[in-house]
Amino acid sequence: MKAVTISKTGGPEVLELKEISLDKPGPDEVLIEHVAIGLNYIDIYHRSGLYPVNLPSGIGAEASGIIKEIGSNVKDFKVEDRISYAGIPLGAYSTHRIYPIKNLVKVPNNIELDIARSEERRVGKECRSRW
Repeated sequence: MKAVTISKTGGPEVLELKEISLDKPGPDEVLIEHVAIGLNYIDIYHRSGLYPVNLPSGIGAEASGIIKEIGSNVKDFKVEDRISYAGIPLGAYSTHRIYPIKNLVKVPNNIELDIARSEERRVGKECRSRW
């Protein structure tokens, strides 16, 4: 598993690709294998320090993928569900990540995950209720 992190602010040169290991998901979390990630201008603000983040930090706030493990309290999602999310905590620039279920939406099989990733922010909560 890999993730892009920053340990100091600056230009693109501060982005570091690192091997990571992840713990099991907490009670209200899932492990996601990313298929598509969102690249957004706010990521530059985080990286540059214009919008401060605690360092070291992951980067990126949007992605879609497939659930690989679920926490003990997770009832509305299951392993192999296709999902999309937008929001903190940062860390979407990764192959896998642990993420809280409160910002997840299921993606129907007839929608490609890269399309779901690009559309979720635009349609927001409407997506969550319709999907």
